[in-house]
This record gives sequence, C-alpha cells and structure tokens, in this order.
Amino acid sequence: MTVRQSPDQIIRLDNNPLNTMHATLSRPLCIDLDGTLIATDTLWESIFLLLRQNPIYLLMLPWWLLRGKAHFKQQIAQKTTLAAATLPYREAVLLFLHQQREAGRKLILITAANEKIAQAVANHLKLFDEVIGSSPQLNLKGTEKVAWLNQHFGVGNYDYMGDSLSDLPIFKVAHTSYLVAPNRRLQQRFPCPPAQIFPAPESSWKVWLKVLRPHQWSKNVLIFVPLILSQQFFDIHKLFDSSLAFFCFSLVASSGYVINDLLDLAADRVHLTKKKRPFAAGTVPISYGLPIFFGLIGLSAAISLIFINIAFTAMLLFYLIITLSYSFYLKRKMIVDILILAGLYTHRIIAGGVAVATIPSGWLLAFSMFFFISLAFLKRYIELLELNDLHQLYGSEHRAVKNRNYWVDDLEMIASMGPTSGYLAVLVYALYINTMTIKGLYAAPHILWLICPILLYWITRIWFLAKRRLMVDDPVQFAIEDRVSWITLASITLLFLIASFVRFA
Repeated sequence: MTVRQSPDQIIRLDNNPLNTMHATLSRPLCIDLDGTLIATDTLWESIFLLLRQNPIYLLMLPWWLLRGKAHFKQQIAQKTTLAAATLPYREAVLLFLHQQREAGRKLILITAANEKIAQAVANHLKLFDEVIGSSPQLNLKGTEKVAWLNQHFGVGNYDYMGDSLSDLPIFKVAHTSYLVAPNRRLQQRFPCPPAQIFPAPESSWKVWLKVLRPHQWSKNVLIFVPLILSQQFFDIHKLFDSSLAFFCFSLVASSGYVINDLLDLAADRVHLTKKKRPFAAGTVPISYGLPIFFGLIGLSAAISLIFINIAFTAMLLFYLIITLSYSFYLKRKMIVDILILAGLYTHRIIAGGVAVATIPSGWLLAFSMFFFISLAFLKRYIELLELNDLHQLYGSEHRAVKNRNYWVDDLEMIASMGPTSGYLAVLVYALYINTMTIKGLYAAPHILWLICPILLYWITRIWFLAKRRLMVDDPVQFAIEDRVSWITLASITLLFLIASFVRFA
C-alpha cells in the first residue's frame, strides 16, 4: 500500500534536524591551513627559517619567485623543515574539527602551503582523511583551489572553512561556509551569512606595542650617561638632543627585536616565557614583521638626520648592522655572543656621547664592558640552569641551549666568569675615582667610594638569586621589576648628586 503525503508533510520531513545533520555529515569539510587552522603563515615562517639557516638565500628568493609562486614555495619547503608541533593552532577550530570527526565527517586539509608542510601538519594532528597542498607545478590558491574542489566533489557538494579574501571564490560555491578570524573587508564582501564564525582573540594596541618590547628601552638610558657624567644635564639643548637620541635608538633597537623574534619563532614557542611573544603566539601576523622593521628604521633615521647629526646616524646604522649580524649568525658563537651583547651596551654610551659632542672616557667604556659582560654571562647561566633542570627531571637528551653554542657542562665555568667580570667592573670604577681627573669634576669626590660596596652587593645578589632560580632569563627586565634594584639605583644617584654639588668643610 502506498502512503500519500501532503506537501506540508514533505516540507516537515525535509527540515527534520536528523536529516539535515545526515546531509551535513555526508559532505566533506575542507579546511584551509594558514590563518585558519593555525594563526600564522607557513610561507613566511619558512622564509625566516631559511634566512636564519643562511642569509645568502635572500639573493635566491627573487630568482625562485620569477619562476612562479608554486616553484618558489617548493624551493623553500625543500630547504627547511617547520616544526609542526610548535605552530600556533587555533584551539576553537581544533575542538570543532575533533567534534566533526567524532560525528563521522570526512575532513580534508586543502591549502596553498606546500604539500610537504601540509603533510607535516596532518601527521602531527592525525585528524584529516586527505591532505592536498601546493605542488611544484600548481599553487593551490583562490581560483586554482576552487577548481580543484569543484572537480573532485562537484559545485556545492562540500563545505569550506577559510579566513581570507582569496577564499571568496570558494565561499560563493561551497554549500556551507565557516569563517575563521575574518577581517572587516572579508565580512563585508561575504556572499551570504556563514554557518559559524570563529573570531580571533582581540588584538589590542598593547599586543602590537609588545612587538616593540618597550620594556627593553630602559637599556637605552645609557645614552644619557655621557651627558650626566660630564655634568652637562642642565644644558637644555644637549638634554633635548640626548632625549631624541634615546628615542631614535629605541626605535632601531625595536627593529632588531622584531627581526630576532621572526628568526627565532620555533625556539621561542618551546620556551616557557618567550612563547607568549606576539609573533610566536600568532597574535600579530608575521607578514607585518618586515613592514614594521623598515618603518622603525626609516623613522629613526629621518629624526636623526634632521634633528641630531650625521655622525649619530652612522652610529645607529652601525648598531643595526651588528644587531642583524648577531641575530643571523653571531648569537650562535660561544663567547663572541657575550662580547657582542656587552659591546652593544657600550655602543649606546658612545652613541650618547656622539649625540652631544662629548667623548666618553676610557675608564667609563672599560667599566661598561666588564659590567655588561657579567650580565650577558648571567643571561646564559639562567638558560643553562633551566636546561639542566629539564634534563634532570625528564631525562632530556638535549644538553645544549638551542641556537646557542653552550652546554650544561659549561655552568661551572660561566658561574665563575660572570661574577668575576662584575667585580672587575667595580675595580675599574675604584681605580677611576682614585685618579686626578675627577677632582675637577666633583665637589666631594671621596663620596663616590661609597658606591663601590653598593655595586658589589647588587652584582653578588643577582648571581645568588639566579643560582636559586629566582630570576627571569633577562637580567635587565628583572632589575626593572625588582624593588631592591630600584633602591640600589636611587642610592647610587643620591651619592652621585652629593659628590657633585655638596662641599664638606
């Protein structure tokens, strides 16, 4: 017997939630990689990884690109290996995909990233039924991607999850669309309301400011040292020049931090604290890294040339060259990296003197080198302590700091050389205040001797705290947040002022 159904009954049957769910699960869900599954761009990641391995490849990039985007990606992928396990995955997207897979849905990773990278991600997640990426002949993006999807599944017979304007041709023909971290332009041009939007975490101005590491600008206070020690800090014009020099140096230093973060993405992501840096965490797109880098340099150079002098601009350029050399190569050279770090601090003092036409004394430069060598050794000491703790707790086979030529076995040597360098700095200071030079500069030069025990106390204390695992990996950042360090600085400043202006009968 045939049962006849009314049109209303048919409509109700077609809108049955169970039937809708079955239809949804029968369609494959195709997921993009860059910006969708992960909060970064694997092509940029691979480029920076390639340049970190060998900066000479920078000359090859234009040649590869002339032969097509697919060839460009293939060449870079062949010469690099991204750490898929450390990439910044979008947790909400991963949770949704796991739910879909558990419901029995077919998941396909389809991306413009090279097929080697796509396969590495798929092997790590063990979530996808099929993986398709760009080949040496085909750049699977935009119209090429939608053509592949339509050919294999048919127009409208698949759902798609993406994030960029290049995905618009796919969104127009996919049965159901899911948007991940869409920008305003994409939402305005989207053909129809998406099934679901996975918003990105709100990126405030504080996150973007964090890219510049403004807390590190405190190091550039050294710019003012020549002005202060020559007792010209009441000269308004020179104080203005020093302030501009401080600002310019801070911008150039921030450009160096940007490049350093871009080159150390993989290493930062496995670090306890550095993994929170904006580029490593994916809270700021790494494609913005180079524009930020060049913008900072351009602004700094313009201010320096217009308002200070060309000699100071040359000092900025030299600092930038050394910083880039350090980021690309010198940071992996034992002892050399320590000397470079200490030298960059001392360079700030020299640059400050150039800005106000005051030549720092040899005593000051010697003190600076020994003092900052001690802090540079302290930084490496803390890193090795963390590595040694991991080795003892988990039996890790890694006995050397990644991207550094230091082993856990070097701890004893560094613990000896670090404090010794600090004490030598105090010795240089003591010899200086015993010279005839200072008698014409200070009203009560004997007061300066009281600074010696304060310096000895502070240097000894920070090494004790490091040994007790009570210090972060950056001694300067620790000093900024440490109350005792502020009291120490205030005490030294007070003694300096008394020695400069108070005459004792």
